Amino acid sequence: MTNTFEQAEPEETNEELERCLTAAAAAASAWGHQTPGRRADVLTAVADALDAETSALVETAAAETGLSEARLTGELKRTTVQLRMFADVLRDGSYLRVVLDRADPDFVLGPRPDLRRGLMPIGPVLVFAASNFPFAFSVAGGDTASALAAGCPVLLKAHPGHPRTSQKTADVVRMALAASGAPEGTFAMITGRQAGVRALQDPRVAAGAFTGSVSGGRALFDIAAARATPIPFYGELGSINPVVVTTGAAHERDDQIAQGFVGSFTLSAGQLCTKPGILLLPEGTILAARIAEVAEQVEPTRMLNARIVQAYQRRVNEITGVPGVKVLVKGREQAAGSGVPAYTPTLFHSGAAENLCEHPVLLEENFGPSAVIAEYGSDEELHAVLTAVPGSLTVTVQTADEPDDAERHQVTRLVALATERAGRIVFNQWPTGVAVTAAQHHSGPYPATTAVAHTSVGTAAIDRFLRPVTYQNAPDFALPPALRESNPLDLPRTLGEAGTSARW
Repeated sequence: MTNTFEQAEPEETNEELERCLTAAAAAASAWGHQTPGRRADVLTAVADALDAETSALVETAAAETGLSEARLTGELKRTTVQLRMFADVLRDGSYLRVVLDRADPDFVLGPRPDLRRGLMPIGPVLVFAASNFPFAFSVAGGDTASALAAGCPVLLKAHPGHPRTSQKTADVVRMALAASGAPEGTFAMITGRQAGVRALQDPRVAAGAFTGSVSGGRALFDIAAARATPIPFYGELGSINPVVVTTGAAHERDDQIAQGFVGSFTLSAGQLCTKPGILLLPEGTILAARIAEVAEQVEPTRMLNARIVQAYQRRVNEITGVPGVKVLVKGREQAAGSGVPAYTPTLFHSGAAENLCEHPVLLEENFGPSAVIAEYGSDEELHAVLTAVPGSLTVTVQTADEPDDAERHQVTRLVALATERAGRIVFNQWPTGVAVTAAQHHSGPYPATTAVAHTSVGTAAIDRFLRPVTYQNAPDFALPPALRESNPLDLPRTLGEAGTSARW
């Protein structure tokens, strides 16, 4: 199979990569020392510029990816909303978590010095763009927005799946930054796999962020850790996102669950990191048959690129060959003018849930429109499966609207186990569709992510690119403005000894 996406990805020249790295390193101090309010204004200007180019950007992305204009318009809106949310975070100022412990000669453990702690930018960040979100997880996506908000220059490694979209978006971002007075080198885009590796190895890069495959992300994580000076690498790699249906829920709303599950695992042709890949049903229900009926009606949807198609076909063949697995719905391939085919969903049934434990391949992510159904006969069998599930972004529990005492007990135990396996627990909804909010946590144990304590979605994403610094007995003039006694930036600050927060 050949198409435009399989052409060799252009490699950045060594000279151009060196220029970008040098400029980013030079910009780090100037951009990092901009006041939070000033950086907020710049991020808002970038959002405004992207909004103004919505039609042109969406048209280009639709032609490259096959995603609908409605989907891409919403995704670009999410991108600009993210930028404005981080601008609001900067204007509030509490993200710096400033804590002041004034000197205390009568402290219970002995005389205490004056201690002042705040968060500082970590330095230039290398962002690897994702394939499945050409806007929201790409050039101007959440990783870029949160790093820029933190005060870190960004070197963006473009994804080869949508090169023209990436270039157009990067041009808008660069022009908006320049027009807003951001230092030269605050943002640059590079292309090429080897250029990305060289940049990750460069001592001027202080952190990496990635969204993609387990194999690719793990390779980059190992490179970041093997440097002479290791750096943090925030990777989102792969997730099976199991769904558990209780007996009460199956009897109460089987049709709603069938429609919801199929809609979720086939959304965007199953090319979402939160796609539910496993559905655990109680034995003795008609849900599996009902889900198959719904899946049979789904129209083919184009995949993003040939590399994803090849990996998807390989995984479908692997699952089909597992002993005990039945194909309830066999997906169909449909040719598309782009050369990248469209697919209808493939639905598997593994039989008893214990088969999942015996064949770990069934617990691996399959990026595309497929899912595996299994049936459990007891809580013990269900718990064994969830214990075997690798770290995931989500676990979903479908419960009865008014569960009886037995189901309440079952769900309570499930939640305790799910909390160990995932970063987000979803009840009576579906995991696809990740709200961009302050409370969001888009992470999970490995292989879902390489940094379980951090999120790539929501305003807490800024924490990845900040590091704490404490100043002891520093003269006021030598302190950064955020820590000075007069509080010239009007930031919220915490008095350590009282545990209270205030602007003063």
